[in-house]
Amino acid sequence: MTNTRPATCGFRQALAQENHLPLGTWIKLPALESIELVALAGFDFVVIDLEHAPLDMATVFTLIGGAKNSGLSPLVRISTADTGLIQRVLDSGADGLVFPHIESVDEARRVVRAMRFPPEGTRGVGNTSRAGQWGALDRREYLRFGREEVVCIVQIESAYAATIAGKIAAVDGVDAVLIGAADMAVGEGRDESDAEIIELITQACTAVQALGALVGSSTAASEEAVRATVASGYSFTMLSNDATLLGAAARQAVAVGRRISASVLPP
Repeated sequence: MTNTRPATCGFRQALAQENHLPLGTWIKLPALESIELVALAGFDFVVIDLEHAPLDMATVFTLIGGAKNSGLSPLVRISTADTGLIQRVLDSGADGLVFPHIESVDEARRVVRAMRFPPEGTRGVGNTSRAGQWGALDRREYLRFGREEVVCIVQIESAYAATIAGKIAAVDGVDAVLIGAADMAVGEGRDESDAEIIELITQACTAVQALGALVGSSTAASEEAVRATVASGYSFTMLSNDATLLGAAARQAVAVGRRISASVLPP
């Protein structure tokens, strides 16, 4: 029996909620437990990282499925506009893709075209995949989801890209811009707190927001960082990553154990 009920993108649903800042985190560990733990913590979405983590396609496929089953919206960061990889990730059920280091309007158009069905793009039809509910989803709905629901997020990560962020965000099919402050700062030989970097980011955000487009941040999981994110008018934010969150909790546990034991055990 064919399923004709509309498919939905969890990331878009989180954005549509009133008085709600969608929270995500990066997934770098090749472990389904990471997905389960961040889902239980209450995150809205995850970005499975194929740029900075040693994940293979089979692992990505498993993590996407785990996210969907846990109520998380799965996005995947892809470091190349490889049309074959884009096809496989989207048909694995990803709600969207994140493309790092976008430096021009042409690059933005190229990644959009690779992930959209004709006539807007060149993505092939594979509705017997997870994205098509293994053939149970009506093909028209599978195509509609790919055209209207799947999210394209481009990362602005250099000083030059920051100066043309508005033009990149204006490309038809780009749904959001994610600011990469760390790469931008390192590229300029500075750090994220430098006034020049802050000004570049502010200019980029202003240009994107003037179009009514979405702009997101990637930041530390701290009260100060989240307050700054809200004050800057970001539409969504990425808080840390699974490995860093685990490491921080482990260090805190050891610190407590050492401090307490030192205070009660004989010298």
